[in-house]
Amino acid sequence: MARITVLGATGFAGGWIAKEAASRGHEVTMLSRSTPQDAPAGARVLTGSALDGDVLAEALDGADAVVGALSPRGDMAGKVARVYAAVAERLAGTDARFAIVGGYGSLKDASGTRIVETAAFEPAYRPESEELLAAFQAVAATDVAWTYVSPAGEFGGYIEDQSRRGEYRTGGEDAFADAEGRSRISGPDFALAVVDELEAGAHVREHISFAY
Repeated sequence: MARITVLGATGFAGGWIAKEAASRGHEVTMLSRSTPQDAPAGARVLTGSALDGDVLAEALDGADAVVGALSPRGDMAGKVARVYAAVAERLAGTDARFAIVGGYGSLKDASGTRIVETAAFEPAYRPESEELLAAFQAVAATDVAWTYVSPAGEFGGYIEDQSRRGEYRTGGEDAFADAEGRSRISGPDFALAVVDELEAGAHVREHISFAY
């Protein structure tokens, strides 16, 4: 059993990851600005901002792994990179894992260009994707045991089918698709993949991706 802290625990990715980790018997701490309505049994719930140094210190205290699932939108726009830098500073010199949930835009297309830099990428989502990429690049320059995880292109609460297949494929920085040419994964299967990675430690200091 590991002590896993999830930052952004009421968000789509963070919520599923907290549930998956708790279901496996891990000791989960959930930090978010609002109280989760469906926190898993036994989870420690902290309500506050990750921008608050004292709150962040409490959330990270004793953690074996930290999952950064913050969304750089609303009043967190432009601030996520700062939070992750603070997390990396606190984890420096320890064996704790730091898994950052990034965006699909951080992956590369067939030409080797990051998808966020292509004309096909939706402009409205570009600032969020660019901030998550910048946050990753800053953490990657430290000696922390980080893993940057990009979900598939079709991922989020807007997708009706959130069923758990119990399967996924792991890729690197290059985007990949299924037999139908679609890049997709449900919330519970993405969480399955993330917690599998936290337990196995197979891709430390690597940018990886999960999709069907």
